[in-house]
Amino acid sequence: MSRVTVVGAGYVGLTTGACLADLGNDVIVIDVNREKVAQLLRNRVPFYEPGLSELIERNVKAKRLTFTTSYPEALHGAEYAIIAVSTPEGEGGEADLSYVESAAGSIAESMDGPLIVVNKSTVPPLTGDMVSRVLGERNTKHRADVVSNPEFLREGSAIQDFMHPDRVVIGSHDRGAAEKVAQLYEPLQAPILITPNIYTAEMVKYASNAF
Repeated sequence: MSRVTVVGAGYVGLTTGACLADLGNDVIVIDVNREKVAQLLRNRVPFYEPGLSELIERNVKAKRLTFTTSYPEALHGAEYAIIAVSTPEGEGGEADLSYVESAAGSIAESMDGPLIVVNKSTVPPLTGDMVSRVLGERNTKHRADVVSNPEFLREGSAIQDFMHPDRVVIGSHDRGAAEKVAQLYEPLQAPILITPNIYTAEMVKYASNAF
């Protein structure tokens, strides 16, 4: 069992957190929206996705899943921090990475030990380098490795897509960090593709969105 923090209680974050908890991990989801977290603590999911409410309720009852607005609480003892925040389209059509950058900064300031930071948000190539830079600038005590692990979830079948993926794509500049992320997915018995570097994993998601 691993201790996993998921940053962002949106569609990707809640699905990822609930599914990882159902695989036996200890998961805490953080979101800065206090009302959203209050609703989730009462098992009220802010959107409809088949089976998700039941999955969350089961894992909350099993004490494998909880929610918070506190970064220090969320990151205490964490082995993995998964960034699953939104990346809205900017004025010029490019992805707005401000939420990703903010999440990286908050993680850096609150992490209390070595950490693998996993980006699941839809981002352009080189975003991992930005996350790594922010982590390095705002945290000088602990090692943080950055991994790209793009999501391929479809609305209406997100749980099925997570639990029975065609493939799991993982990339990092640190092979050991990528292999540790791969361990989270071993129970799924799905093909795991570890790319030669983080850029390739980022590009896989961006390219798939073009079709």
